[in-house]
Amino acid sequence: MQEKTLSGTIERVTFHNEENGYCVLRVRINGVSKISTVVGNCAAPNAGEDIAVRGEWITDEQYGTQFKADEISTSEPGNLAGIERYLGSGLIDGIGPTYAKKLVEKFGPDVFNIIDDHSKKLEEVDGIGPKRRKEIKESWEKQKSVRRIMVFLHQHGISTARAVRIYKTYGDESIKKLRDNPYRLSHDLHGIGFKTADSIATKLGIKFDDWSRIEAGIQFALQTATGNGHCALPEAELIESATDLLGVEQIRVEECLERIVKKDDVKRDEISSTPMVFPPQLMAAEKLVTDKVLSLASKRAEYPDIEIEKALTWCQEKIGYPLADGQRNAVELALQERVLIITGGPGVGKTTILRSVLMILKAKKINTVLCAPTGRAAKRMSESTSLEASTIHRLLEFQGRSGKFAHDESNPLKGDLFIVDEASMIDIQLMSSFLRALPNNAHLILVGDVDQLPSVGPGSVLSDMIRCDKIPVARLNEIFRQSSESRIISAAHEINQGIIPSELAKSAKNDPNSDFFFLSCDEPEETSEKIANLVSQRIPDKLGLDPVNDIQVITPMHRGSLGTQSLNRRLQDSLNPANESTFEIERFGARYRIGDKVIQTRNNYDKEVLNGDIGKVVGISTDPGKIEIQFSGDRMASYEPGELDEISPAFAITVHKSQGSEFPCVVIPVSTQHFLLLQRNLLYTAITRGSKVVVLVGQKKAAAMAVKNNDTRERYRGLLERLNN
Repeated sequence: MQEKTLSGTIERVTFHNEENGYCVLRVRINGVSKISTVVGNCAAPNAGEDIAVRGEWITDEQYGTQFKADEISTSEPGNLAGIERYLGSGLIDGIGPTYAKKLVEKFGPDVFNIIDDHSKKLEEVDGIGPKRRKEIKESWEKQKSVRRIMVFLHQHGISTARAVRIYKTYGDESIKKLRDNPYRLSHDLHGIGFKTADSIATKLGIKFDDWSRIEAGIQFALQTATGNGHCALPEAELIESATDLLGVEQIRVEECLERIVKKDDVKRDEISSTPMVFPPQLMAAEKLVTDKVLSLASKRAEYPDIEIEKALTWCQEKIGYPLADGQRNAVELALQERVLIITGGPGVGKTTILRSVLMILKAKKINTVLCAPTGRAAKRMSESTSLEASTIHRLLEFQGRSGKFAHDESNPLKGDLFIVDEASMIDIQLMSSFLRALPNNAHLILVGDVDQLPSVGPGSVLSDMIRCDKIPVARLNEIFRQSSESRIISAAHEINQGIIPSELAKSAKNDPNSDFFFLSCDEPEETSEKIANLVSQRIPDKLGLDPVNDIQVITPMHRGSLGTQSLNRRLQDSLNPANESTFEIERFGARYRIGDKVIQTRNNYDKEVLNGDIGKVVGISTDPGKIEIQFSGDRMASYEPGELDEISPAFAITVHKSQGSEFPCVVIPVSTQHFLLLQRNLLYTAITRGSKVVVLVGQKKAAAMAVKNNDTRERYRGLLERLNN
């Protein structure tokens, strides 16, 4: 199609989303007899405005011929009919169609100037008194401000969707804030990185070697590292990374780093004889965790007198079976120590230990508090202990957009013993916030599998606490009889020890009575087809499992034919296919239909949904544009189209997103296509998400490579050294 530039008048705004500017307009295009439909992005379109559009004519299967605009610009109307329609559109408070007609009849084409410079004259119109005049004037000024900001942003190459987001973040100060420091965008707005901010800065006249640009590049390089799990970067690596990003001389980066160190915008420290640079908040978090956990660990438990042998005998009678030596030792430590870490793989009895400790301490009237990093992990903890468990964020009472918690050292939590499950998922900042809020007399038990993936956020907190040898640790290795009958559990332990499970041998055949299977496929496309067939037909037919709620595909990566993006499209078409009556909405590279399985990808405390929460699309509407999602516990959350970068399709999810969750059936693609991500802890974590059935699909050599590859990159951090020193 050939690109065209057209102009005309907006007759009606059929649909407009304020979040991202997407709109459907009915436009009387100059030289075209029929009123046409124009779709695109515009910050604030209004009936009656003059409009100029650049784009192409398309034929939509559902809506017919439309003009799809890449660019839309609007201006105040120049003819009386347009002015009347514009003023009567509801845009200006205090003016509806009736008053619009009166104003145009009274002032004609001068009406805009009258509102601007002589608003007192508005009272000459019948029905407009001082109160309505003031309402009209204030609303008019606000609309002028919005238009001025949008024009400024568009002139500097910012798309309408981003311009709307910038205006919603900074309001009337948008222009001032961007002129002062356009690089703040990469910090303040999700989805805008350094390169976008840098492009805007260039258009605003900021020079290539300006200190503000170099400082922003250093901060972005450090921010990128923390996004990859590091708490810091070696100074030499940070300088090299920032120099490559900025394309300036290294000496300028070194000089700028000295400047921001002096301002305390970053912190220097020496870790293992290497000069490191930390974001201030992460260094502070490491120091607080060190001080608090070592202070607690230096004290003995302060429970009422407990005769441990008698308590253990009584407990075993209650649960109906004897505790193994490792479990007895863990229970004893929990009753004797102020801080304890319990770690071990699946099926080693961690839950039995918790039940035993809780049973004994409940009899002594000890106030226990249970929590976990995610909603799904907290729910599993509640189910296994029959006690209430909450997320850490909910326990600390997160205060929404302020980014702070209601509970800290000045307002500590109430409780005697705090038990945290899935502790390997907790990053340094969340652990710092949690420990800050503990009362001085608290007892703490951290439970987790240290061999799973580390937290998505910065640090390797649980691992460092275990490795420092200053905190009591109960390591559990023995698989119990009931668990040993599960091939999922025994195979997971083999993989964790670097042993290739027998199912991965070249000539191995699957045992139909097993719960752990391998299906061979050499080509990625064939593997993808087989996974779709397994999830939609074979597994539901054989095991009676719900293909959406009970089966989860878990893959190491986003891209490629076996990544989440491609698999989700294929699985959506298999599990929730479109038909003639299906309405779908497409945003940020993904499409959504009613019935789709989705996952929240970052915390949104206003909606009370957390990163990793899985839900189902239960409603989609276009006017206003909205998607309704039902999460576990019948929690409902509503999303406008501009917010859909917070969710992703979840028929297939990454291993990281699966942490803390458990599913009846897990299907895992293994392929040399994932070469860089064939790692033991990834495969181990994925397999341990399945409770009833685990199916690996792909190349046996790829699975074997993953089992043998224990070479995971260490994260840059200082916690272990701080704990040891």
